[in-house]
Amino acid sequence: MLEISSLTKRYRTGDLALQGVDLSVGQGEVIALIGASGAGKSSLIRCINRLIEPTEGTIRVAGTEITGLPAGRLRRERRRIGMIFQEYALVERISVMENALSGRLGYTGFWASTFRRYSSEDVERAIGLLRRVGLEDHIDKRADALSGGQRQRVGIVRALMQSPDLLLVDEPTASLDPKTGREVMRLIIELARENDVAAIVNIHDVALAQRFVPRIVGLRSGKIVFDGPPGKLDAEALTVIYGDEDWTGEGTAA
Repeated sequence: MLEISSLTKRYRTGDLALQGVDLSVGQGEVIALIGASGAGKSSLIRCINRLIEPTEGTIRVAGTEITGLPAGRLRRERRRIGMIFQEYALVERISVMENALSGRLGYTGFWASTFRRYSSEDVERAIGLLRRVGLEDHIDKRADALSGGQRQRVGIVRALMQSPDLLLVDEPTASLDPKTGREVMRLIIELARENDVAAIVNIHDVALAQRFVPRIVGLRSGKIVFDGPPGKLDAEALTVIYGDEDWTGEGTAA
């Protein structure tokens, strides 16, 4: 579903964020992306939907090459790539329902989107997804009245409202307490499977990735240095990804 070949990103400063990355993600497959700060995780996610421009290489989503698309075509293809942000990126002054429905903006006409006129099918789907994530009692609340975990759930629903082929999830638990973080990770995995959507989850918490995600990809200095199941992520693998450390103690969160 996602095919990345020889992806390289060099910033104007000369910093090399990604070095010849090759990565394949199948339909409905969920992977966790781990690595130290500066390893290239965020650069990889942002190259996939071209929030930043790759320097070299190709990216294909559901058979369409994303790299090199002109602006108009890129906007259409981005509808197939949902993004869930660490800081939620909601419109604080509008309701939970309106934020959820904003995931359909790429599919509506200009006037319909301007006046937020959505089809009954879109409204019904939004209600169903909000109910699925436990927000049925908060549909009419403003986004700024929600807790962090509730806001992240709205962000998940908004992304799924795009009917994407691929979800890009950037540090979904970083601003949440441990219990809420586990609940959000569980939801992301379950909803990706239920909707047959591939997902890449950029996450610092190694223990959380090991608990919930069936495939883990480790980056170091812009290169993939580990790709395998959680059971293979032993002390030796963690040293390759993060550097020397005593990995035998309690917890492996990074």
